[in-house]
Amino acid sequence: MTAPLTPPPPPHEQSAQNAWQPPAAGHSAPAPHDAAWHGTYGQDGPGMKTEVREAAVVTVAVALGGVLLGLLWWWLAPHVPLVGDVVDKSWVVYLSDSEGEQAIGVDGTFTLLALAFGVVSALAVFLWRRRGGVPLVVALGVGGLLASLLAWRLGVWLGPEQDVIAHARQVGKGVTFSAPLKLGAKGALLTWPLAALIVHLGLTALFGPRDPEPYQQGPLPKDPYGAPLS
Repeated sequence: MTAPLTPPPPPHEQSAQNAWQPPAAGHSAPAPHDAAWHGTYGQDGPGMKTEVREAAVVTVAVALGGVLLGLLWWWLAPHVPLVGDVVDKSWVVYLSDSEGEQAIGVDGTFTLLALAFGVVSALAVFLWRRRGGVPLVVALGVGGLLASLLAWRLGVWLGPEQDVIAHARQVGKGVTFSAPLKLGAKGALLTWPLAALIVHLGLTALFGPRDPEPYQQGPLPKDPYGAPLS
């Protein structure tokens, strides 16, 4: 008398056993978050050297924009009228219009122009490199400050003569002439870099690329009967 044969397992159990095999000894299956990390964060961008080179280009380009700012400031800034006179055989210079606001307009013109240049430079840098980065932000701020300094010195150099006594003697007694181009509020030099940084950070926060979540849970494995394994 022979022993009864063991019946074969049902087809669904065979397919489940073939579909799921435990990992071999010494080898662990990668966790879902490890796969997400290697798939999305394996590349850290172009590299620090490339970012530093790009930051140097941004610094130089933004700083050279100060030439245009200086020209516009010299052209658009109001003129402060002065007049010379001789008192006790010595020349004196005073304001032709003591109640005029031309001096305030000079500072205001520089500030508004620097604000516009800061917004434009931030937008240009963002469109060029949307991913941003600390080197680009630093370059934008440093370049804006250098541009403001260049524009200030260029406007003063292009403006009227600095020696007002010599200028008064040249034009004659009682003749109105323009005062040297002067930036009274030195804080206006920070308008460009501050505006550029604020606008660039805002654009990056609103429209910059988003990094995916590093720990993305995949679907849980199931047992041969279809129930998820905890």
